[in-house]
Amino acid sequence: MADIPDQEIEDSPLGGIVTRDGVMVQVHIYRFAGTDDEWTLEVVDHEGGHTTWTGTLANDEDAFEAFEQAVAKDGIRSFVKQQVEH
Repeated sequence: MADIPDQEIEDSPLGGIVTRDGVMVQVHIYRFAGTDDEWTLEVVDHEGGHTTWTGTLANDEDAFEAFEQAVAKDGIRSFVKQQVEH
């Protein structure tokens, strides 16, 4: 079986720790470095649980906006209490 080379990951500067209503989550927005690939969005809670969007997003701004829309719709606690499919 052929070895698959490791690819570096490019993290968006829009990702990071977000705290709302006393709840802190880590927002990860990433893609393979050096590519024009679309961006993946993942949210990790304080216990290590994570929610990953099922599709990719055209750019990192769209990814962060998708996170903001999910928080506006379901609240930030939705990432901690139960994982919601986005």
